[in-house]
Amino acid sequence: MKRIVVAGSIAQRPGQGGHAWVFLQYALGLQRLGWDVLLLDRLEPEMCRDASGAPCAFEQSVNLAYWREIIRRSGLEGSAALIHDGGRQVAGVPSFDAVLRHVRQSACLLNVMGFVDHPAVLEAAALRVFLDIDPGFTQMWHDLGQTRFLDGYDAYVTVGANIGRAGCAIPDCGIPWIPWRQPALLDWWDAPPRSAARRFTSVGAWRGPYAPVEYRGQTYGLRVHEFRRFAALPRPSGPRFEVALDIEDSDAADLERLRAHGWTLADPRRVACSPWAYRSYVWGSDAELMIAKGIYVHTNSGWFSDRSIGYLAAGRPVLAQSTGIEAHYPTGDGLVTFRTLDEARAGVEDITARYDRHARAARELAAEYFDSDRVLRELLQRLGAA
Repeated sequence: MKRIVVAGSIAQRPGQGGHAWVFLQYALGLQRLGWDVLLLDRLEPEMCRDASGAPCAFEQSVNLAYWREIIRRSGLEGSAALIHDGGRQVAGVPSFDAVLRHVRQSACLLNVMGFVDHPAVLEAAALRVFLDIDPGFTQMWHDLGQTRFLDGYDAYVTVGANIGRAGCAIPDCGIPWIPWRQPALLDWWDAPPRSAARRFTSVGAWRGPYAPVEYRGQTYGLRVHEFRRFAALPRPSGPRFEVALDIEDSDAADLERLRAHGWTLADPRRVACSPWAYRSYVWGSDAELMIAKGIYVHTNSGWFSDRSIGYLAAGRPVLAQSTGIEAHYPTGDGLVTFRTLDEARAGVEDITARYDRHARAARELAAEYFDSDRVLRELLQRLGAA
């Protein structure tokens, strides 16, 4: 059985179930294809927090407890490792040496955003692959000399489908990027059908961990800057709009604006606190409204949300703000894109009027473009790791 390593950051973000799904679908999808997978995570002492948010020891951290619960419930026990403090402590496998043995014996290290940066791990990998899931930030930071985490890889994969194409403002930094689709475990998303588009939902951070990027005389913003443009979308006679929004108290004016326009706000710490709570929230929705970060929109990045892929796989239509994805996926049934408020309203009306057709098309689109078996098999072939 061939070995492979998927490196990610579940433990660093406890309570963010949607974030965890990104790595689970790679690890579980590769297992399904017959690979001996190690899902590798990293946690430094300064990242460890207790339930109150105070610094604490690794063993008492919510980070470790969250990671262990996800690994147990996803059936990855024995196939996952969490290295702490540079490998001085390790959870999931007997030792750091066991981690290095798996890496050395693997065909590929697929390192999502370079989250695992231990020099010994990187040196042990026969094929180091950087997987970019934040297109625009990754390349602009590198081009500006603010980070060097792209150095030292053998191949570069991105979910920014338009990078390197005419009309995309993201620099390629002289790197031959491989645009690729994110995988979905279709049977893990199977859900009972819905009967009507009464409730559009989404999950996301208002600002997120990154600041806007100043690049070549232009400021590329965040989700907050795009969401404000569509705050007036709900209408009293239309479907309900709800967002599980991670937003700080300092953005109270934005919260009031959303409520005044008819938005319902859910607590992501409750409805998306684990991968299974997050999936249940998607299942309980009729459709998704996807509003993207400004940097994805205004660079024409071709980015498409892993969250939206989950909605599609559950048979839930997606109304998505355009990032230039129309060149890569069929739109109009199941997936409807918009650029303006009027186009978004037209999309709501169309999904509401033809809901059954949109729901069927959503699942069909997921099966055609995002099925993990096909996406991951073809990616490994492209990388020469199959």
